[in-house]
Amino acid sequence: MLRTALALSLAAGVALLAQPALAQGTLRIAMTASDIPLTTGQTDQGGEGMRFMGYTVYDALINWDLSSADKPSDLKPGLATAWAVDASDKTKWTFTLREGVKFHDGSEFSAEAVVWNLDKLLKNDSPQFDQRQAAQGRSRIPAVAAYKVIDKYKVEITTKSPDATLPYQLAWIMMSSPAQWEKVGKNWEAFARTPSGTGPWQLTAFQPRERAELSPFKDYWDKARVPKLDKLVLLPLPEPNARAAALRSGQVDWIEAPAPDLVESLKGAGYKIVTNAYPHNWTWHLSRVEGSPWNDIRVRKAANLAIDRAGLKELLGGMMIPAEGFYPPGHQWFGKPSFKLSYDPAAAKKLLAEAGYSPAKPLQTRILISPSGSGQMQPLPMNEFVQQNLAEVGIKVDFEVVEWNTLINIWRAGANHDSSRKATGMNYTYFIQDPFTGFIRHLQCDLKPPAGTNWGIYCDPEMDKLFDQIRTTFDPVEQTKILQKTHEKYVDDALFLMVTHDVNPRALSAKVKGFVQAQNWFQDFSPISMDK
Repeated sequence: MLRTALALSLAAGVALLAQPALAQGTLRIAMTASDIPLTTGQTDQGGEGMRFMGYTVYDALINWDLSSADKPSDLKPGLATAWAVDASDKTKWTFTLREGVKFHDGSEFSAEAVVWNLDKLLKNDSPQFDQRQAAQGRSRIPAVAAYKVIDKYKVEITTKSPDATLPYQLAWIMMSSPAQWEKVGKNWEAFARTPSGTGPWQLTAFQPRERAELSPFKDYWDKARVPKLDKLVLLPLPEPNARAAALRSGQVDWIEAPAPDLVESLKGAGYKIVTNAYPHNWTWHLSRVEGSPWNDIRVRKAANLAIDRAGLKELLGGMMIPAEGFYPPGHQWFGKPSFKLSYDPAAAKKLLAEAGYSPAKPLQTRILISPSGSGQMQPLPMNEFVQQNLAEVGIKVDFEVVEWNTLINIWRAGANHDSSRKATGMNYTYFIQDPFTGFIRHLQCDLKPPAGTNWGIYCDPEMDKLFDQIRTTFDPVEQTKILQKTHEKYVDDALFLMVTHDVNPRALSAKVKGFVQAQNWFQDFSPISMDK
């Protein structure tokens, strides 16, 4: 599987290098994904799919403010100009929509379009229901119980119970054009070839596994975000060396996740290495099904104490923030956990001995990993490093290597599903920018697959009580206190193998101008221009 994935990416690199240089005003980006993300609205390929094919071609009711590199991103009005929860019934929200917004096909955005788009994800018997998009988007909005049109520019959404995280959930839901879907014969495959959203970019050319071309939507509703470039070209290149070769040869202008050992040489050759702290961690999500060794807190703590994070930082050329918890040190939700993620092999061995294991009698387990993918950093050398650390204290790990999108599907299916192949953990990196995506979806009892993405099938009434408090606390100051208690439990119970936080490195040609790397998984390509 691994050899196949690497061979495909290298072959793609050879094909890419054979292409002629493109005209000025075109930005060519080499992604870590092995395929072009799903183009119909709710993308696949993880957060990278949303970065390049979600928030470019589409908008949500609520968008992320990606304009600053100096402060964490927050939500801002998108296709909704305002939203509010009913003071007397906190399950009812009213969204006031932006007037005059057009889809790329020229049709008008309205409240009917919002309901149509929610139906495409949540209503299995609706004509526009799309299983591929539902697989990506349904788990993002578990709070939604019902929705209806109030008038042309107003929608009411009812939640299953009071839920202060609803705005964050809706920021994931992209609005596709009902008129375009009708025009192409009510067929999502046809829509994928000629999609229509309301975003600042239009998809103008598309070849699976090879390339996608996007052009500015001149009639975009936010005139300040009409793209300056003539064209944005996306190329899937999952192998780091192939991406670097493409950059050096001038066939791309921008690569995601440059290999750490190439950073200094790329700098020396005049390329810009851009980094920034952002809400993202690199973890192993641990299975809690019956029989999993990770059900023993001594084993979970031992694994966390076995990781030489300083050594891993050196391996990555300094491009990481060593984990002190699920959230990075200094984060407003970090709190004061009592368990310290130090490098202490002796303490790890002691805990494992209490659990009945040792280097002479190791715990043996299997972990799912991918060779590349959205936010996965440098998964192969990093996982090999972690594997060696764990072996030294008495945990012998075998890896099951699968393609990134396959790993996502396994994650959505759950640790007790056959597709998990009896693995007791998976290397999965997480967007941790909001309370629902950062905390709740991973561990809430009733969000076990297929209802959600609690892959490990974890269930703890005490944690669920904290999650309920997060949802029902609408005052930000009080909610922060509960989020801190939640993070303390994440760390003190060692619920994940918490390894590092990414700094989101990119390597850019000196010709790329105007890029502001937001403290966010997503980025705004509209301000970018290219020097001649």
